[in-house]
Amino acid sequence: MGRVTWAVARRPDLWAHALGALFAFARPGWWRRVPFLPVPDRDYMAFRRFTAYGSTDHPLDPSDVVAFLEWRRAVMS
Repeated sequence: MGRVTWAVARRPDLWAHALGALFAFARPGWWRRVPFLPVPDRDYMAFRRFTAYGSTDHPLDPSDVVAFLEWRRAVMS
């Protein structure tokens, strides 16, 4: 996740959309469970990786995340 975080950190124009996506993908009731952070469910992320890359173990590609956030910005505008 470090490479993904760095790729998004270098794009201030996407920060608001990254936060919006983070909360949109967060587990329901995330504030009631340790670590009290709005992180996506592991099973959901495994499903997303499988549909994107054909494997649940494939790491997220930072350019794919940036492209998704650019798409989200365009759609939400």
